[in-house]
Amino acid sequence: MMSIAAARALTGGQRCFVGIGLPSTAANLARRTHAPDLVLIYESGTLGSKPTRLPASIGDGILAETADAVISVPEVFNYWLQPGRIDVGFLGAAQLDRFGNINTTVIGEDYAHPKVRLPGAGGAPEIAASCREVYVVVRQSRRSFVDRVDFVTSFGHGRG
Repeated sequence: MMSIAAARALTGGQRCFVGIGLPSTAANLARRTHAPDLVLIYESGTLGSKPTRLPASIGDGILAETADAVISVPEVFNYWLQPGRIDVGFLGAAQLDRFGNINTTVIGEDYAHPKVRLPGAGGAPEIAASCREVYVVVRQSRRSFVDRVDFVTSFGHGRG
């Protein structure tokens, strides 16, 4: 249901920077149903990917095989993302707080010895800061919606 609701938020013609997991599921659903001209951009440098199945990672070959163009990762960030050429950033999170701060790095207060070490930031901090809009898709639980994230991976509105 969450992927369907997230897909409905996307419209045709938007340029969407897509993360793997639920964001990819939602963006690909939108492109295959009501927004066929949605432009999917993945961190690996694929522009306009049209995968026929959900990619397993940003390095999945289906993204390059179906892309309008494949460019370098620095070009994705320096030319497309940082100057504000991306309409929507679609991110996932392990924790999200009421100020929009995102944690994808560690669970637990001690960074050096966390309870859980997560995949980390990737391009999420720049996506959160540079896209015109950012949608965060999170599996909803008390563990994921917290008063304050254990670690700020991507800055939302700080403390308010």
